[in-house]
Amino acid sequence: MGNSSSTSKVSAQDKAILDMKVQRDKLHQYQKRIKIVTDRETDIARECLRANQKEKALLALRRKKYQETLLAKTDQQLAQLQALTSDVEFALVQKDVVFGLQQGTAVLKEIHKEMGGLEKVELILEESADAQAYQKEINEMLGGKMSNEEEDAVEDELEAMEREAAQTAGVPSLPDAPTRIQEPLPDAPAADPKQRAQERAGRRAQEQIAA
Repeated sequence: MGNSSSTSKVSAQDKAILDMKVQRDKLHQYQKRIKIVTDRETDIARECLRANQKEKALLALRRKKYQETLLAKTDQQLAQLQALTSDVEFALVQKDVVFGLQQGTAVLKEIHKEMGGLEKVELILEESADAQAYQKEINEMLGGKMSNEEEDAVEDELEAMEREAAQTAGVPSLPDAPTRIQEPLPDAPAADPKQRAQERAGRRAQEQIAA
């Protein structure tokens, strides 16, 4: 009797661990798919900047930021759930672990459904009516899901890309001017980060109203 009960308990725990591994593998698969898409979004943003299409570059980076934020959350969740599996009282938390992994997978699956795969990302580069409709749809969807802090991070990344593009393009060298001693110019006052964030948030609000 005792051996039968022990075998039953071990089998139940083994099954729970197997379920957890299946869900964890699904989670990793979706993470890899989304990582491929976000890498392409970075490339598209650079392509759009080179073509002087700043709004499209911004859209690509907003898509990327939204997905990266959710990826980071699922990574944290996965780490917490994996820590639970090593708990000596695993039998008490096994259902929570499997449920948590299922939730994480569902979130990534929803991202993939909302944002589409690589074929959808390429629509950012196109000018067709379908592409423009998709660009508008994604812009509106992201407007309701991204925080001001995330939007600021996107604009910072875009500005960094613009500086990088300017440096890569290079500036034609001018002939040397006669050497003379110049008084150092005073430093321009640095923009207050809080004020800048408020200005950006106000501008985005106006753009949403105009749209």
